[in-house]
Amino acid sequence: MKGSLIILSFFATGLLLGISRFLPHDILSQNVSFYVLCALMFSVGISIGNDPSSFHQFRNLNPRLIFLPLMTILGTWLGVLAVSIFLKNRTMADCLAVGSGFGYYSLSSILITQCKGVELGTIALLSNIMREVMTLLFAPWMVRYFGKLAPICAGGATTMDTTFPIIIRTSGKDYAIVSIYQGFIMDFTVPFLVTFFCSL
Repeated sequence: MKGSLIILSFFATGLLLGISRFLPHDILSQNVSFYVLCALMFSVGISIGNDPSSFHQFRNLNPRLIFLPLMTILGTWLGVLAVSIFLKNRTMADCLAVGSGFGYYSLSSILITQCKGVELGTIALLSNIMREVMTLLFAPWMVRYFGKLAPICAGGATTMDTTFPIIIRTSGKDYAIVSIYQGFIMDFTVPFLVTFFCSL
């Protein structure tokens, strides 16, 4: 839990610095976050590559994990359908479009705003940011009570980037490849599923 709070505190600090315009705009316009993420992925790659047991542990994982993204999608949709019962002013298709962002808030909110308007796009943005933040914050608790795959499922499309460090820390290095695979597949599905539900 301590690690999650540290990561969240860095996010909050960055948010406050951005709002206050403390940092020069030129720095922020050059995709600093992309380069930092690349450096993070590089360092994690070195860490996994230096551990001889990582690939051995990966080979010992259950091959059924290939269906993990599908199970994450179905689980998300079940949750969305349950919540949509209480949202009388939104159609089931609207709710499924928001849920199908799977944490990929930058893309899903833009697609939904274009198709359904600013209000639903804002809801999608907040909903998917909350999914990411909750994964960052509660990953240790998820592993403790629901198993090592729980934060990977909760992270959805973010498990290849923003939630990747906390997943490695809590689930272990042997789940790094699973996390990247999950994030890649779910990133790929977001534009198709969001557009499909927006068209209904």
